[in-house]
Amino acid sequence: MRINITAKKMQINQSFTDYAQKRLDAKLDRFFPEDADCKITLTEQKNMITSELTVSYGGLIFRAEQKAPDKNAALDACIDRIIRQIRKNKTKVEKKLHSTIKESFEDAVEEQVEFEVVKHKKFVLRPMSEEEAILQMNMLGHSFFMFKNGATGSVNVVYKREDGNYAVLEPEE
Repeated sequence: MRINITAKKMQINQSFTDYAQKRLDAKLDRFFPEDADCKITLTEQKNMITSELTVSYGGLIFRAEQKAPDKNAALDACIDRIIRQIRKNKTKVEKKLHSTIKESFEDAVEEQVEFEVVKHKKFVLRPMSEEEAILQMNMLGHSFFMFKNGATGSVNVVYKREDGNYAVLEPEE
């Protein structure tokens, strides 16, 4: 893999270049052949390092940008993000590149996400207000609650947001 490292507003030493070469070889060589191009751009802003990693091969471009207090950590986060992109788009990549990516691609992408429904539940929807639905949800200890809105007659879902507030999902009619 051909690697080009650019730094803006900072200096890059040989140890980082060696580290980048070692990490890219270890993590991305199984996906890309030796003639793939890799560009790393590092920028320092307010004591944070922004690492931008772009890998291009065969008409496909994978790009990731991450911030971290340390340039090694920022690069590692970018590499992990590129790997997730490759795994997520495995079939698209295979169609585009056919068999140009090394055969080990199949071995590296064993972590396919499969969803299994383990329970089906049926219940009666009673007409109620949003406040009553929130109360029911809290009493059951659930993070969401489906109900029939007494005012509109439509099926709604109330849920607790990460900020501690509540939100209602209602269909557009």
